[in-house]
Amino acid sequence: MGLNYRGYDIVDLAKNSTFEDVAYLILFGKLPTSKQLEEFLDQIVKARYLPAQLKEILERIPVDVHPMDMMRTVSSFLGLIEPETKENDQYEVAIRLLGIFGPAMAYWYHFAHSGVRINEQTGNKDTIACNLVKLLHLSQTADPIIVRAVDVSLILYAEHDFNASTFAARVTVSTLADFYSGITSAIGTLRGPLHGGANEAVMQYLQNLHSIEEANAFLNESFKSKKLIMGFGHRVYKNGDPRSDIIKEYSKLLSEKQPKFGKKLLYQISEHIETRVVNEKKKFPNLDFYSASTYHQCGVPTELFTPIFVMSRITGWAAHIFEQRANNKLIRPTSNYIGPQKLSFVPLNQRL
Repeated sequence: MGLNYRGYDIVDLAKNSTFEDVAYLILFGKLPTSKQLEEFLDQIVKARYLPAQLKEILERIPVDVHPMDMMRTVSSFLGLIEPETKENDQYEVAIRLLGIFGPAMAYWYHFAHSGVRINEQTGNKDTIACNLVKLLHLSQTADPIIVRAVDVSLILYAEHDFNASTFAARVTVSTLADFYSGITSAIGTLRGPLHGGANEAVMQYLQNLHSIEEANAFLNESFKSKKLIMGFGHRVYKNGDPRSDIIKEYSKLLSEKQPKFGKKLLYQISEHIETRVVNEKKKFPNLDFYSASTYHQCGVPTELFTPIFVMSRITGWAAHIFEQRANNKLIRPTSNYIGPQKLSFVPLNQRL
């Protein structure tokens, strides 16, 4: 089973497109022309602007909060100060969130950890990936290999069917709630470790493994205790996630070519774990497994892995919201009651 975005194979998109190219495709239903892509990027650059009120909120969020709670707050608070109206339509709101999530995340991270107030604008032609890398590294330049690795990861995370967060967004807007409420619901759903956070969990165990021997010990204990090894298996892809091999290439490339963050041993340990889990447990790596070592070798703090997922998936969520609104019907699942039947009421003074 493969993965397609509006009819285009994910392998072709990851090889030939930028995230902005793919975001336009998902939001508007077709690949952009050169002029349309240029105009779209210009809209995103302008959408990076952080209002003073939002900066004040970000500066008040403690360093020890879950970063996904911060991202949820960004969506919710922006809905207060820039509400969705007929003049400010849903496409404009989607682009605003697409542009602002990365800068808001980086602003909070640097201020919370070191008191630094960053300038969210890095360049009028900088893509979302390039802007993010520059902001996280506090640099005026960005390694093209890192930028491309992040860019491809954003493409791979952009959309994936009726997952929990997407369904939550559609349920919310089916009540005729505003766009921001739908996205805030989606972020809250993605915050749960059974949906988002898998790549963080992968990095948390990888960072404690410093040799193949330690990796074997970890696997042996996990197999013995039947412990779930994060980053493997997928409810949709039983024979392998088509996105995994794509991001694996960038993990390997970074380990060989990135002088500051690249770690050959990390990639070797990851590949060894993949080999054993596939051969011994018949479980294949999903996108999150090699995303962990890729992001780590891009110099991305582990706690920001899932917020970057939000930066990408806003495109898929937005497209689903558009679709839900275009032919809306309240999503109201029914349930089967399996409790006691026809009980006789007992007065309060007779209850034991």
